[in-house]
Amino acid sequence: MIRYLGLRVLQAIAVLWATFTVSFAVLFLLPSDPVSIAVDSASTGTTVDAAAVAELQARYGLDQPVWVQYWNSLSHAVRGDFGYSIATGQSVTEAIGNAVPSTLALASAALILAVVFGAGVAFLATYTRVHWVRNLLFSLPPLGVAVPTFWVGLILLQLFSFRLKVFPAFGDQGVATLVLPAVTLALPTGAVIAQVLAASLQTTWRQPFIEAARAKGASRWQIQTRHALRLSSIPAFTIAGVLVGNLLAGSVVVETVFSRAGVGRLTQTSVMAQDIPVVQGIVVLSSLVYVLVNLAVDLLYPLIDPRIVEGRRSSERSDTVERAEEKVHV
Repeated sequence: MIRYLGLRVLQAIAVLWATFTVSFAVLFLLPSDPVSIAVDSASTGTTVDAAAVAELQARYGLDQPVWVQYWNSLSHAVRGDFGYSIATGQSVTEAIGNAVPSTLALASAALILAVVFGAGVAFLATYTRVHWVRNLLFSLPPLGVAVPTFWVGLILLQLFSFRLKVFPAFGDQGVATLVLPAVTLALPTGAVIAQVLAASLQTTWRQPFIEAARAKGASRWQIQTRHALRLSSIPAFTIAGVLVGNLLAGSVVVETVFSRAGVGRLTQTSVMAQDIPVVQGIVVLSSLVYVLVNLAVDLLYPLIDPRIVEGRRSSERSDTVERAEEKVHV
């Protein structure tokens, strides 16, 4: 386990380094100048004093060679210092820290709704014997994946905010402002969970141990809840890292539509302004969340299916026996 954790930590470091490097290269290759964009924040197109631009470029180190900029940025990022925003002058750590709570609340609520929706649809679709209900439930996940997130948000705004006036249309103060954004963000994620879990449940129902459970007199409900569901949840659990990435990517659209001051909204404004330090900080934060979630998934596998641990032990024992036999032959 220690060796496994050490290997995963090294992989995590490599992923974070690659993410930082790619984001730096992409932002550096953009044709426009972030300092000029920050100075002309009103987009009036007026001529900016060259001396002022040169002073700001020197302040942020943008007048140095690219390899110097990269090394300075990387060495500071290792210590958790991503510098200051070119657009606002605010500390990147502080800007992201202020935006994280709103996005964390949105992503958590959306993930809960997605799991409830996806698992519920998959469970009912594979449990019911009514054909038209089964077909209807199986048609919902592809529809949820295909519908654009921004379109769903606009429809919910039009219906529940402007017509029925049940939920507020904008803002991030209070639980009421969280409902529509969470539902909008949960639909595509829940659809993916439903697709994966339903396919896995259908495969599990065809396994021999299901027939053995039926032969012992177990009811359809007992088989679904005690036998099929636990084993079938592993593929859906595996894509947790991808789902977290979908939530972070979807938050950019959702927070823009519903005017929420979160990481997604900060990402959108920073990319538009080519605010290199803020964008790099957000990219590294997203990669860190992705790495931690995938590591947690790997560590929680044995709790769902203990056979995974036994399989690893059997594999290790086989490798040990093979090495011993090779030594004997030598």
